[in-house]
Amino acid sequence: MPSTFTASPRIIPRLLRTSAIALTLCLSHYGWSATLPVDLTWESNNADPAFADPAAKRGGTFRGFMTSFPLTLRVYGPDSNGGFAGYMRETNLPLLSTHPVTGNPMPMLANEWAFGPDHKTLYLRINPKARWSDGQPVTADDWLFTLKLLRSKEINDPWYNNYYSTQISEVTKFDDHTLAISSGSAKSRQDLLESLPFSPAPSHAIKITADWVKVYNWKLLPVTGPYQLGEVKKGKSVTFERVKDWWGNDERYFQHRFNPDRIELKVLRDQNIAWQHFLRGELDTFPLVMPNWWHDKSKTQEFAKGYIERLWFYNQTPQPPTGLYLNTADPLLRDLNVRLGIQHALNLDKMLSSLLRGDYQRLNSYGSGQGEFTNTDLKARPFDPELARHYFAKAGFTKPGPDGTLQNGQGQSLTLAITYTTAEHAQRLTLLREEAKKAGLNLELNLMDASAGFKSMLEKKHQSAWMAWSGSRYPAYWEFFHKINANKPQTNNIMNIDDDAITALVEQYDKEFDFAKKAALSRQIQQRLYELASFVPAYQVPYTRAGAWRWIKLPKLPATPKSEVLYWPLDGSNSGYSYGGLFWIDEEAKTQTQAAIKADQAFPAVTRVDTTYQQK
Repeated sequence: MPSTFTASPRIIPRLLRTSAIALTLCLSHYGWSATLPVDLTWESNNADPAFADPAAKRGGTFRGFMTSFPLTLRVYGPDSNGGFAGYMRETNLPLLSTHPVTGNPMPMLANEWAFGPDHKTLYLRINPKARWSDGQPVTADDWLFTLKLLRSKEINDPWYNNYYSTQISEVTKFDDHTLAISSGSAKSRQDLLESLPFSPAPSHAIKITADWVKVYNWKLLPVTGPYQLGEVKKGKSVTFERVKDWWGNDERYFQHRFNPDRIELKVLRDQNIAWQHFLRGELDTFPLVMPNWWHDKSKTQEFAKGYIERLWFYNQTPQPPTGLYLNTADPLLRDLNVRLGIQHALNLDKMLSSLLRGDYQRLNSYGSGQGEFTNTDLKARPFDPELARHYFAKAGFTKPGPDGTLQNGQGQSLTLAITYTTAEHAQRLTLLREEAKKAGLNLELNLMDASAGFKSMLEKKHQSAWMAWSGSRYPAYWEFFHKINANKPQTNNIMNIDDDAITALVEQYDKEFDFAKKAALSRQIQQRLYELASFVPAYQVPYTRAGAWRWIKLPKLPATPKSEVLYWPLDGSNSGYSYGGLFWIDEEAKTQTQAAIKADQAFPAVTRVDTTYQQK
């Protein structure tokens, strides 16, 4: 029998029945190995351009920051999907990623792959060099175990339970370095590459127990990537150490990347405090995407004297759905007319033109930059206080209160509480609050710590949330819109959408094989979401900007078209593309800069604007 972990009994595919002349069985930790089909066409990719710089230097400590301490080190289960999750997920590599320039499949843990004729199965060969950070080899058993783990109720994570039971039907082992992952439905090649090559968990280091969540909350586990978690100071900092003699050092697409020996992330809960640390040289880089940081706050001596350099880099990344998420289970927001009124009560265009200097662009629907998957026919509803009042009146809010806020016949005030987690956004939301008064709507602004705020959203304790989900190559909808995830804690359906029409479309979308039809369904889903008016699209940012001390170096072409940030120390595969780890630390330039500061000497001020990948 195949060494397979599967959700339910299955009929062995015809390919396996007919292609194997003799079934060779060998004992493994999880069962017996199957015979590999003989007529597979194996593919690889060692020809795409390398995008790192051979001049990169290895060594040093990269010093960054995060605004909240993680609630857990787990990557599954409760509280595991906060801002720190991106770091933790990328300590483990997937089987394959996507080349950020060509868009072709890119070897990671696997170096060869093949497609089954059933349009459901992806065969993969694990790079025999691949090792866990504790020296143990990476084997097919790790994927068999990971599937079992992600399906288990012990991890207390309904999204993973569902996805790895329905979207992925089985993992089959052929030998230690060869496996197959099968989809729950037929998919295009693009879809199979997008959905199947998941990252493994170390089967030799994890036991599935009833108290798994608690036991592994702060447990350090071996990893496959170039960095492993090091020192953790609760509430203060997290450190990653480069894996000694990492197995991937000489692989084509890993060469000259992941250069610092150490990554130190301080917890600095206020960005203004973090900014002061940066100006003192205690942090190496700082994001300058927000207009006031780029245009105003960077007018300091550190920039003027060339100690800190600025880079504005236009990219081609999928744009995340940034905006206001309305909890439709809230008594006030159950009424479609209230939600439509809110759409017209928010003066987002004024926020973009005044506070954001016209740098950002208005977002029209649920994300953008995903080609045919984006419904470009949709246009964001304009600010129109009179139209907003019309909808509010249809919901019964007709009488102005003492402060001008509309009230209904029961004396209920038209007040919307907005939960947000970035203090820098207070000015934006304050402008929206003042403008919303013209429509008779009162906005109550609730700033929360990032981890605590996101936890409250997942637990559906918010009335509305000002936030964004990270984007990917193609939209994912099940976890956000399917009604099975409504009114449940620890799911991503933070709008509590319980709508039969959008649920049916999402189910069709997940099963659709034809890529063009799938894209059409995506556009229909976005249309239905537009009709539900539960998401108020805000803006998109078709670039990234950052400041860095002049000892932090980037390649001549500083980033890739899919670089979401300029100084991401890990791989970036969490976005679907491998783009990160390109920078390095020039210790000679650091010594030179520190000496110049002491002597009050200056370098030429540097501001670069790179339009190589600007979308016209």
